[in-house]
Amino acid sequence: MEKSITKLKMLKIWEILSQETDEDNPMESTTLLKKLDELGIPCDRRTLYKDIEALNDNGYEILCNRSRKNEYYVLDRKFDNAELHILIDAVQAASFITENKTDELVSKIAGLSGNCRAEILKSNTVAFNTVKNTNEKIYYSVNEIITATYEKKKIEFLYFDYDTSHKKVYRRDKQAYVVNPYATIFSNDSYYLLCYDDKHEGMAHYRIDRMDSVKILDEPITKRQDLKAFNVKRHKKQIFNMFAGEAVPVTIKIDKHLIDAMYDKFGADVKMRSVSDTEAEFTAEVQISSAFIGWCISFGDKLKIISPTPVVEDIKKAIKNLSEMYN
Repeated sequence: MEKSITKLKMLKIWEILSQETDEDNPMESTTLLKKLDELGIPCDRRTLYKDIEALNDNGYEILCNRSRKNEYYVLDRKFDNAELHILIDAVQAASFITENKTDELVSKIAGLSGNCRAEILKSNTVAFNTVKNTNEKIYYSVNEIITATYEKKKIEFLYFDYDTSHKKVYRRDKQAYVVNPYATIFSNDSYYLLCYDDKHEGMAHYRIDRMDSVKILDEPITKRQDLKAFNVKRHKKQIFNMFAGEAVPVTIKIDKHLIDAMYDKFGADVKMRSVSDTEAEFTAEVQISSAFIGWCISFGDKLKIISPTPVVEDIKKAIKNLSEMYN
């Protein structure tokens, strides 16, 4: 029993100091002894010193400001304040995370800094003016997807859109989709399931917040040799707004003011070549879709597709249709 109490005491010492101290907020030994006593754990100064020494010997670093009343604190943490602030900002800005879950996650992340700094972190956080999703089931769906991915099992789900009254309208007359989960991707402020569709023999994307009744099937995923070489990072560079299409090399001429934007989209390994004082060209692998066509048009006369010819013709047709629509 005494050995058990000793182990519990050391655990509580570490727990209290981890949660309630840092270099700016050390805890006097008398305060620590009082907190242990309130938990029903007897301890004196001499034993406390030995327990802290034992914790340090085993890799649990507890620092001490030596004085008549020794002050102890824990400095090392898994995340520093800047890292935690970035995580909090990311949660605040993500529209697929609901309001309730945003508040919960922000509190949990801030808590990783210890109780003393948690409130400071939260008070210094700017609330983004982000339209938050209302589908609370997304967390259940993510859990099922991740579990199925680890277990290499297929999943089924219903997929829906919203009508003008914000009512769910299920696709396929509410018949379930059955797919092989591959990965989850955050893109354009939404969270997607990347999966292989046996029926269409290709990769597909579904917004997780539009998935309903997600269920893991007792059926192993379809094993394909071509999926072993599938590169998610390259795929994300090729695709636009998660609209899939045929991947082809596209040569693009841009105003040099767009160089940074092109690197942001296609990555730093894109080979840029200067064609004049004001223009540059590069070639990138792109999945051709209506989203890509729209992306090109959005840059106006600052971006021009040079090749291949079918893509150039698609853009000409899209521009013509837009012009006619506004006439």
